[in-house]
Amino acid sequence: MLQPSENVPEKIIPAPEKHQRLALCAPGAVVLPARRCNYTAVEHHKARFNERKPPRPSQAQRLGDPSLACRSAKIKCDGKLPACTACERSNRASECSSANDQFAKGKERSYVAALESRIEKLEKKLALARRRKSSVTMTGMTATPLELTPSASQSSSKAASKRETADMEELVSDFGYMSVNATTRDFYDFTSIMSFSRLVLSATTLHSIPPSRAFELPSRFNAASLIRRYLHNIFAILPFFTETSIFASIDLVYERRGSDLDHWTVNMILAISSSLQSRRRDDEAYRNAELYVAAALGRADEVLTPGSIAGIQAILLLVIYAMLDPAHFDSWYLIGIASRAAVDIGLHHDPPKQLLSSKAQLDRRRSVFYCVYTLDRSISMVHARAFSFTDESTNVALPSLPTKLAAHDPPENNQIWQQPLDSALHIFRLRQLQSSWYQDLFQSGDKPLANQDRYIFGACEKMREWAETIPGTVPTQVREQFELEALYSYVYVLGPTRKMHTISDPARVLTFEYCIAYAQKLLPIARSVGNTAFYTYHDALRVYWLGRLFIATLRESEDLLLNGVPPVMTYVPGPDGPPIPPLQNLGRRENASRAISCIGQMISILETYGSRWEQAAPLRDGFKDESASILANLRQRADAISGSPIQNGAVPAWGQWHRPIA
Repeated sequence: MLQPSENVPEKIIPAPEKHQRLALCAPGAVVLPARRCNYTAVEHHKARFNERKPPRPSQAQRLGDPSLACRSAKIKCDGKLPACTACERSNRASECSSANDQFAKGKERSYVAALESRIEKLEKKLALARRRKSSVTMTGMTATPLELTPSASQSSSKAASKRETADMEELVSDFGYMSVNATTRDFYDFTSIMSFSRLVLSATTLHSIPPSRAFELPSRFNAASLIRRYLHNIFAILPFFTETSIFASIDLVYERRGSDLDHWTVNMILAISSSLQSRRRDDEAYRNAELYVAAALGRADEVLTPGSIAGIQAILLLVIYAMLDPAHFDSWYLIGIASRAAVDIGLHHDPPKQLLSSKAQLDRRRSVFYCVYTLDRSISMVHARAFSFTDESTNVALPSLPTKLAAHDPPENNQIWQQPLDSALHIFRLRQLQSSWYQDLFQSGDKPLANQDRYIFGACEKMREWAETIPGTVPTQVREQFELEALYSYVYVLGPTRKMHTISDPARVLTFEYCIAYAQKLLPIARSVGNTAFYTYHDALRVYWLGRLFIATLRESEDLLLNGVPPVMTYVPGPDGPPIPPLQNLGRRENASRAISCIGQMISILETYGSRWEQAAPLRDGFKDESASILANLRQRADAISGSPIQNGAVPAWGQWHRPIA
């Protein structure tokens, strides 16, 4: 059976063995800044001969100031992150002030120590390289002193390339772990050349954006329609900015009084809105989006900075654009950097009560965190990779966003949201459900589940309850997205994992039905020119994976799905057990024709997305090749049943045969 994103062409999804996300050393781990040992010789001997009394960490080794709890109790604090030892022992780790954004203070010296260590390593490597070069020059050797066979030369070249790549990744990751801040500019000259923003862009840029020619913002009237598209399709589900701050930035930019962050925000919103409108590569909307992004990147050094919520918001805008433009940016690396930055300033924990500011500020930081959380879960699941942080490492309540706002009620003085955000709260809850079973099934080892059918049908039941509680105020286009999310989640949790070596017959039947429902629902959306909802290149990856799983299920369960053989029920729901979703269309004569229709619809979706994103074209070609043999068998079966051959381009009227499940 297949795993998500398995055997995807390498140019589409890079293999994760060679690359690890910045700010990740293990699935869900929280990586702390690199340390540098500064023990003296005396302290070294004391630690060696008296292990019970380890040397006291010097001031340069401490990660942060003492927590408020230790300071008020007048006890020693080791400043350990994300919570000090004293707070951990007293079961108050979540209230430790080290777990909030104040722990960013006092860390400058640790960054300098880590940078010193890194520079020493690089100096040694440079010295070694110079000695090798001088030895070659003195002996009169050429660049290739030994005659190697072509295979050996190629192997040596690959090994050297791997070593160079590993060294570069080690350097970039060391800088990524440390939130490089402005204080290093006072100590080292290289920061004028290398900055945090340039590290981010170097690690995540696949192809450079063409330099902007004479660029001018669109008229205020034309910009208004682009802003509305962003608010209705992106802001409604990812409100990491407030609506008032967006309009304030627009006013300042058009009045030529805007800051770098204002210009970045406006240009990136215009770029995202233009990308939502684009339907083909290099059309006018796509070229306009490139111009807006190029204008925004000119201010990256001043905007893409760590240690602040504003810097995270700026990265999130780039993440969303990367999902719409996979040719230029890698969204998986970008969301990893955003996740690390959020953990750095403590957004993964609610602040202690004694540090609570206004309710609006608390909801703002919670909204930013859950937007990072939502994108991290969605992107990681599409690529079948580890999350940036686990659910157990977080302690953040959902924000108190407005679910309804009467048109005649004027906003209060402290009101920062101008429209209902039911969609955002509902997508946050969806990601929490997905994160729970994804970590259990894919990130918790290979030990088989004790009762796998009970677990997966329980997860399906929770997803069904979520789908049935979609708020009535959700717009139609967003509701369609939610219904597709539910179908995709059903197939994901029912599919094969390392913890489930066998798939039950009911799960295979449900996978067959949900894949058909997904393709039937997405095809008209993908072809619609007027639908500018938040559909990205990741939807092409989803269709590719669903299609391959659909084909594998057909091949392994032909008798069950096409010949009408009754399914073997290995799980019988008890009084307290989750029910099995309804198994519809069992033994239908038209199932072969329905399978042909589903495969044809998936090919059509990939063709549509292939004209929009060049990276989706290999997915289309690969799926066509994989489905050719099964399609031939299905057509023969359908011909035998109906008595008349089905033409290659004919698609049966699927909507007349099947009622959608979700």
